[in-house]
Amino acid sequence: MAAKRGLSPRPGVLDIAPYVPGTSALAGAHPVIKLSSNETPFGPSPKAVEAYLACAQSLSRYPDGSARPLREAIAKLYGLDPARIICGAGSDELLNLIASAYLGPGDEAIYSRHGFLVYKIAIMGRGATPVVAPETDLTSDVDAILACVSERTRVVFIANPNNPTGTYLAFDEVKRLRAGLPDDVLLVLDAAYAEYVRKNDYEAGIELVATTHNTVMTRTFSKIYGLASLRIGWAYCPTEIADALNRIRGPFNVSGPAIAAGIAALADQAWVQRAVEHNEVWLGRMTEALTAIGLGVTPSAANFLLLHFPKGNGKSAQAADTFLHQRRIILRRVEEYGLPDALRLTIGSDEENRAVLDALTSFMDVNGAAR
Repeated sequence: MAAKRGLSPRPGVLDIAPYVPGTSALAGAHPVIKLSSNETPFGPSPKAVEAYLACAQSLSRYPDGSARPLREAIAKLYGLDPARIICGAGSDELLNLIASAYLGPGDEAIYSRHGFLVYKIAIMGRGATPVVAPETDLTSDVDAILACVSERTRVVFIANPNNPTGTYLAFDEVKRLRAGLPDDVLLVLDAAYAEYVRKNDYEAGIELVATTHNTVMTRTFSKIYGLASLRIGWAYCPTEIADALNRIRGPFNVSGPAIAAGIAALADQAWVQRAVEHNEVWLGRMTEALTAIGLGVTPSAANFLLLHFPKGNGKSAQAADTFLHQRRIILRRVEEYGLPDALRLTIGSDEENRAVLDALTSFMDVNGAAR
């Protein structure tokens, strides 16, 4: 009788550190203030909720296999060709599809030092080698990225704005990066937080995708649209790349309720504008107040702030996290991003923002901080 052999994944899979989301709940029955996942404090548009609920009677039916109605709604809003739009279960799925289509053993892909953790997972999941480019002032550095390019480089991933730092690259720098990369290297611009950016020198990526054959932009409905639980993302691609991704994309990879809610969310731009205006006000207020109590705050173009804590005197990020949990407040620890002395804070509602400011003021033993 032949000896039994153990079943093992292919080499390299077990070397991948799995993605671990931030804390989302605390023990006990009392409510929590969750500012750990960059979710909008307003939730989804009521119109999106209504559209989602209306799908309840048709759950036995398959959705449109290519999410065509959603692609057409996106195309109408931004003036794009719907044939060049791919929808997926969050932008995470799209990043993994890109890696599946363009990376394999022996290839390399580059991302910045504090870039989104999913990039490394997607790269290693295809047997390729991740290459980490240094940053300058917690911001992607074009020259450092270009210095990492080798004959084996196939993809460069850039989150713009970046998570978890909130920093961004101006459009001129993104264009300089694209021009400096070899023609056969795909540039992926992850613009998950693009709707929040209010900078005159920023562009999410639509122009570069429209004018080059080797750039892709990814977007999400999880942040400003408040549909994180439905998992909806989209990518705008050159025609040839869209064709490649459609060949490996799972059929019906976006559910019918998600398609309906996404279309309704896009149609309610007044809801989006409300979230933008709220974020712009509180981003400034929180930065000023947190700086006043002695915390370092990285300037952010998104809907969150990276807070830096002193290493001594019992005021570490870990001690702050414990203190905040006692107050039923959850921020995001970011040790896995190489930032052990920091916490990431989502901009919440008026009440949530005031509560976290009060708690951090108490933690830092500073009275009379600005509100």
